[in-house]
Amino acid sequence: MIVIVSAVTVFSDLAIAVLVGIVVSALVFAWQHGKVMHAHKATVNGRTLYCLNGPLFFGSVTSFKDLFDFQNDSEHVVIDFAESRVWDHSGLESLQNVTARYSQAGKKLHLLNLSKECRSLLGKAENIVELSVIEDLEWHIADDTLA
Repeated sequence: MIVIVSAVTVFSDLAIAVLVGIVVSALVFAWQHGKVMHAHKATVNGRTLYCLNGPLFFGSVTSFKDLFDFQNDSEHVVIDFAESRVWDHSGLESLQNVTARYSQAGKKLHLLNLSKECRSLLGKAENIVELSVIEDLEWHIADDTLA
């Protein structure tokens, strides 16, 4: 970072160097935090539920695959994408990899809360990804409406 700002200062002026430093720092920060995907794991109605947090793209594929316990999860595994999105082809391939590993373990993988964009990507990649999508699953989540 210091080298870039120093070089820009020599070839241009200090104001542009500061601007370049801010932009490069923001990009590095976004890249470092975008590579890590987090998940909260729970058991709901006899199913293993993974609530994802973070984008699924080429930078986060490794951390995505490391989230799952293929041997010890229940027969039905649900991945909740409420706080996550699939951004590219690498994300689709990682879903295929996770699906294959659960299939080898004799388990079924379901997706929950996919955005329209994610469904579109999965629809365009039918020959790559073979997953069941749960659309109207009742999770009995508390909200502010009265029964």
